[in-house]
Amino acid sequence: MKQKRLQLGLYAALLLVTLIFMFMLGKCSSKVASLPGERLDEAAGGDTLNVAIEYSPTSVYLYADTLGGFNYDLLRQLSARYDIPMRIQPMVSLEASLEYLRQGKTDMVVAELPMTLDYSTEFEFTEPSYLDRQVLVQRRDSAGNVEVETQLDLANRHVWVAASSPAIARLRNLSSEIGDTIYVETTSELSPEQLVMSVAVGEIPLAVVNRQTALAFASDYPDLDISTAVSFTQLQSWLLRRSDTVMRQRLDSALIEFKSSPAYDRLLGRYNLR
Repeated sequence: MKQKRLQLGLYAALLLVTLIFMFMLGKCSSKVASLPGERLDEAAGGDTLNVAIEYSPTSVYLYADTLGGFNYDLLRQLSARYDIPMRIQPMVSLEASLEYLRQGKTDMVVAELPMTLDYSTEFEFTEPSYLDRQVLVQRRDSAGNVEVETQLDLANRHVWVAASSPAIARLRNLSSEIGDTIYVETTSELSPEQLVMSVAVGEIPLAVVNRQTALAFASDYPDLDISTAVSFTQLQSWLLRRSDTVMRQRLDSALIEFKSSPAYDRLLGRYNLR
């Protein structure tokens, strides 16, 4: 019963934060326009780039009364510096956002997306924006020990990941590498951030998310362990439709130029991504 109350409290808090977050997006004033009164599947129109962005510590989040997040700040700076109008909408489900991209209802998906073959056959990657890697999230026991110390210990374990996450393919490959079964549990109801919190309150035993997402909770939940890497360091990018070559070239040129500037270096430092 206590666990259920914790779970309900967790989801209620996340819902409240998301509603506040969407309201704050509507208050932003820059070339990056955000219209929470419209649905994500309504085209922005004209030359405006319709962007679905993941609500996460790396992409975009709300702290106090201010919006932040590496990808969000990067998008804003690119929009202002290179005159690329954008409409940014928050997303909870990567799976749903990818479907909107397939249908042409959004133009770009910005999330924790490594440049892997899993997406390159269907979508087009932009120039990488930063580096990250996937890690296992688990709880330490009262003595500070963990059940999974190495990747080999994942044999016959159940590991939770968000639906459509690139971690699914990585875990399946890892299962082949260790010569044993890893049971991958996917959920379309929980974001990577919510998966970390679900592990923290004991709702699920193991999850795989990007390291930067896990780090955001490490200080608040000292019993969490994120020391076991699941992947090598990976280039993180954004997704466009393969037919949008002109927009990809424009974004790539802007990203390449911006990444050589002091402003980009300051942005990496602000979010500890160096």
